[in-house]
Amino acid sequence: MPPHPRTVPGLLADRAAHDPDRPLFTCGDASWSVGQAASLAAGHAGSLAAAGIARGDRVALFSGNRPEFMGVFLGSAWLGAVAVPVNVACRGPQLQYYLANSGARLLCVERALLAELAQVDPAAVALETVWVLDGAASPRNQGPDASPDASSDASSGFASAGAHWAARTVAMPAPAAPAEPAPLAPGDTVAILYTSGTTGPSKGVCCPHAQLIAWGEHTARLLGVTPDDVLCTTLPLFHVNALNGFFQALSSGARQVVETRFSVSGFWSTMARHGATVGYLLGAMVPMLLARGAAADERGHRLRIALAPGVPPALHERFRERTGVVLLEGYGSTETNFVIAARPGDGAEGTMGRLQPGFSARVADANDVELPAGEAGELLLRADEPFAFATGYWGMPQQTVEAWRNLWFHTGDRVVRDAEGRFRFVDRLKDAIRRRGENVSSYEVEQVLLSHPSVAAAAVFPVRSELAEDEVMVAIVPETGARIDPVELVRFCETRMPHFAVPRYLDLVDELPRTENGKVRKVVLRERGIGPGTWDRDAAGVIVARRR
Repeated sequence: MPPHPRTVPGLLADRAAHDPDRPLFTCGDASWSVGQAASLAAGHAGSLAAAGIARGDRVALFSGNRPEFMGVFLGSAWLGAVAVPVNVACRGPQLQYYLANSGARLLCVERALLAELAQVDPAAVALETVWVLDGAASPRNQGPDASPDASSDASSGFASAGAHWAARTVAMPAPAAPAEPAPLAPGDTVAILYTSGTTGPSKGVCCPHAQLIAWGEHTARLLGVTPDDVLCTTLPLFHVNALNGFFQALSSGARQVVETRFSVSGFWSTMARHGATVGYLLGAMVPMLLARGAAADERGHRLRIALAPGVPPALHERFRERTGVVLLEGYGSTETNFVIAARPGDGAEGTMGRLQPGFSARVADANDVELPAGEAGELLLRADEPFAFATGYWGMPQQTVEAWRNLWFHTGDRVVRDAEGRFRFVDRLKDAIRRRGENVSSYEVEQVLLSHPSVAAAAVFPVRSELAEDEVMVAIVPETGARIDPVELVRFCETRMPHFAVPRYLDLVDELPRTENGKVRKVVLRERGIGPGTWDRDAAGVIVARRR
């Protein structure tokens, strides 16, 4: 691959100059070549500039998978602004926190999510304008020359955001006159991606341009991506996994296809329809697909490999035998990169894998001293290439220094490295919970629970699920004389947090185990786990609505 500036506009411009007609991106009924993607980035940058957005300003994206999402993301990068993707499951306090913490001046939102703005206090955020990505006057962005549907009422439905926000809400404008790419450096921030907090609120990870490019290049190498490949994802663009796929395609000459959502019944037909050769799965998806039962469509596709971190080792061979698809296990986080991988045939099957070229790793004790092989400790990571990792947490200097102390990134994961260099995951040092491919902040769930008038104290922690990831469990101390109705508590949580964060298990306790200085000892709660008196939401038949 020829050298190019390690920035998103630099990579786009370089690829457009070399092969402008090569297909790059498909989402819904929109398809862009490399040249069209560069033109759209410049045009959306022009629209953002016309709206008063300047270099360094934050642009929030609250939307599912649609071409407009990627258009605004690239336009922000071209302009030197910072994209802030927001999980579409966010509600109320969490949505307000992301908008306030990032200081976003512009919010780009799907029409179906407009009503969620009614729960956001205008005085708490810096938002000046709201663009509706699928507003009536918004083009579908088939290319840079798309024209809006002028016959539609652009304000239709905008009032659902509430009177204050409706007055600031417009349909997303069409790409304007192309803007010149900003003079950027590889270490400039291109996106703030929020990752769940453990003892505090979610942290905004500052991802530099060079990090996203490195993510794409390293992942493409490990997957063996070539210009003939079609990379198909059903994962959301507001997470790094699907964004990574775009940069895999851009750096290697392949094409990315983005679907709206994952479907167990429709997964294989989707892969076949797009002629996909590379896929993307999360740990819980593989057990779901295997539980469906063998079917002919599991073999009626071109998929050869899928990136699938967190899949139980015992399922890899079973999945390959049934579907013909090899699963690539690996380790990375929003703050890092694709640093550890178990490549097929390299002898690391059943583990996290081995350290990949371009990175350094250390298994360390509490004082960052490296431990010998076979001894468990925290995984610390470094990148050889400048800005291949995130540069810190937005607006959180203390947490940044703590996480990157001694110039190593502290993952919070406890691992063991064997004599052959294979890493095995042991447990989490942190309290973050991973459920159905989503990170759940125990702190944020606890804050919602504590706002309930009958809850005196609450501790949220993970327990293992039948799908090889975590389930959310909570131990609650009721207020004196109060009676906790679990079903009512679930309904209370349902409107105040993402559906995947609503606790499944609930224990009512007299007190929480604490240290001498008053901190909750969650390790005791995790070890205690599910008991005979634990209330189970699934067993009770309580369904949590998946609101959008």
